[in-house]
Amino acid sequence: MAKLNKKQLKIVAEMDRRVNMCREFMNDWLLFNQVLSAYPSPGVNKAQLENQFLKIKSKLAREHNVLREVLAMDYKIDGNTMNIVSSATNLESIYNQSEIAVKKMQAEWHRAFISINETLGAIEDKKARAEGGEKIFLPTLAGTGPVKSGGDGKSLKVVGIIVLVVAVGAILFFFTPVGDMYRDAIADLTK
Repeated sequence: MAKLNKKQLKIVAEMDRRVNMCREFMNDWLLFNQVLSAYPSPGVNKAQLENQFLKIKSKLAREHNVLREVLAMDYKIDGNTMNIVSSATNLESIYNQSEIAVKKMQAEWHRAFISINETLGAIEDKKARAEGGEKIFLPTLAGTGPVKSGGDGKSLKVVGIIVLVVAVGAILFFFTPVGDMYRDAIADLTK
């Protein structure tokens, strides 16, 4: 690791925290699937699995919101991830569905697992670059971390669109036959 100043060390520590949060989410995502897959096995304690399933679902929901907020723009986890968790009300109802529905849910779980791994890989890469002394941007939604200076590009875009619409309206009003019609109507109203 390169010799880092205090600010860089804080960024590395924050990146380490983000990596650990993402890893914990991924481990809980794996546990979700393990419990889900264990349910149809003969001789398992189904009541115990149901209880564990409900706990892991709750933890995933809590972790997901925090992770999304902390990672901000670095968050690239599949948007369907929480739909999988929320639609899986309990293990019994999942396995009372058709085999096709269960297979579809498992395929969606795998797609989400890949996106979690992609997000983790990107964050680990960013952390490694920060440890090497490279300047990195830490996006946040809440504004609690370093932010990009220079203002908000969205507000500038909105102002530009408004100016463009007003300019086009003025051109149409003053320099076209349609504008003549409106000017004549306004003149008739003011007489």
